[in-house]
Amino acid sequence: MTTQTHASLKTELDAFREGWTRRVGAETATLVAQDIENLRQSGLLDRVARAGSPIPALRLPNAAGDPVNLRALAESGPLVIVFYRGGWCPDCNLELRSYQKRLADFASRGATLVAVSPETPDDTLDTAEKNGLAFPVLSDVAGRLADALGIRFRLSPEIEALYRQFGHDLPARNGDGEWSLPVPATFVVERGGTIAAAFVDPDYWHRLDPADALTVLAQLPSAAPLPSDEIRRPHGFR
Repeated sequence: MTTQTHASLKTELDAFREGWTRRVGAETATLVAQDIENLRQSGLLDRVARAGSPIPALRLPNAAGDPVNLRALAESGPLVIVFYRGGWCPDCNLELRSYQKRLADFASRGATLVAVSPETPDDTLDTAEKNGLAFPVLSDVAGRLADALGIRFRLSPEIEALYRQFGHDLPARNGDGEWSLPVPATFVVERGGTIAAAFVDPDYWHRLDPADALTVLAQLPSAAPLPSDEIRRPHGFR
């Protein structure tokens, strides 16, 4: 039996970042880097839900507008929640496609995979179709889940102006009139609803590789073990 290999998400993100920096120029890249550092120093990470916290019992609409109960999903087995900023974010699309490639691996370990963004169901439907996603993509209406997990923040005036320039109308896409976003994050939830691991990084160029999420799943009680060459634990867990 041959083992299927996957390019690391970091490799793909690093390559995109290199091209993005060339396109936007050093001034814009420096502005974004400084804003990321300001967010890191803001104290937001002190408020993030950590391992041992319960996942909030909220219902979020899927791309068809039907409510999905997160706690109910966790009652049937482990749950992996991937927060992304929106379909307008190229990094997020790379991340979502990376998880789609490993969807069978998550299913083989009895885990349910969902993606969550602040965008409206119409926009999440576009994201799911564009990326060929076969797992649920949910809308965090008014940022309730992001607020409960401590990962929602208001954009700085400088980044708001930059996004306006880029044509990213977040108040319209998110349907709440707010210039706010979740920090990209991945939460691995044990059966029953307790967070087993939380990966949160204000630097949106850093995302949790699916292989690392699978490593966490393999460490849960009664989980099927991963091959030893796939076991790793990156920085950024809370």
